[in-house]
Amino acid sequence: MTNSSSEADKPINVAVDAMGGDNAPEEVVLGAVESAKEGTNIFLVGSPDQVQPLLQNLDISGLPLQFVPSEGSIGETEQPILALRKKPKASVNVAASLVQKGTADAFVSMGPTGATMISAIQLLGMIEGIERPILGGPVINLAPETTLWDLGVNVDSKPRLFLEFAAIGVAFCREYLGLSNPTIALMNVGEEEAKGNRQVKEVFPLLSSSGYNFIGNIEAHEYFSGKANIVLADGFVGNILLKFSEGMGYAMADYLHDQLTEKLPANQLDQLKENVISKLDLLNTYGTPLWGIDGVSIVGHGRGKAKQVHAAIQTAAMVVKRDLISGIKQEFTHLRESTQ
Repeated sequence: MTNSSSEADKPINVAVDAMGGDNAPEEVVLGAVESAKEGTNIFLVGSPDQVQPLLQNLDISGLPLQFVPSEGSIGETEQPILALRKKPKASVNVAASLVQKGTADAFVSMGPTGATMISAIQLLGMIEGIERPILGGPVINLAPETTLWDLGVNVDSKPRLFLEFAAIGVAFCREYLGLSNPTIALMNVGEEEAKGNRQVKEVFPLLSSSGYNFIGNIEAHEYFSGKANIVLADGFVGNILLKFSEGMGYAMADYLHDQLTEKLPANQLDQLKENVISKLDLLNTYGTPLWGIDGVSIVGHGRGKAKQVHAAIQTAAMVVKRDLISGIKQEFTHLRESTQ
């Protein structure tokens, strides 16, 4: 799905939860200001006593940035539903409400995924036909046309949910990667249909009869081969793969830094380290949408700094410009019609 040129040229309005994340609000404010300098309309949501002093120390005159006050934030250790019930004016809720009202096109939070998800579900709702939100997309830059779904939202997923994951993956690959008939594979411990636990054994026939371009099981080492454009995994498995690749990126970056310390200047070493991390930690570098929500909600890495905040806002703008939500809605209409 493509927007008209006039729609594509419209400035994107993004609400940013200034209080979410380990480095909030300082780094979130810096990332939001950087995005505003590039022309994104920013609604910066946060506690006045913490955010406004930071803004007063920055040159934001003439920038498309508006401060929106909120009360409190949701911590990583808090139970999201109870915390949001007690703090309805928390920054993530206020940011999501701006999308609900149509003031913003998307919202971004570097805070806890659970709180962001609950706010998005309660205020924006789910796309018709989708039971659960999902995190997914390209996660390793060494395989740019391979995407992984789910990355941790749905643990012990019911087999039928894998059809939802597949449909969202197909819509993403068509609208964003330009792949008309993306290949789909199921992450397993072997290629044979009989391999795996009860869950994947039940999923296999569902995918085989789905009408999608299902190519069967693949093992983890095949992720980089380009064999599949959409790799499906339960959120438990997907999150382990995600965290493993993230840790591998940092470990490899440190190893190369130590090995090349006396052979390259410091600035080149720093750039090399950053490049290696970005190759193996793509998702945490740019953030990811909560797919299945009827609106654009972006989850950023909790440890992210200004650069990651800026990148997450860019991701939000991309999803809005590509109209990926409409693409997913169309795919689910097709899925319902084909399974009736």
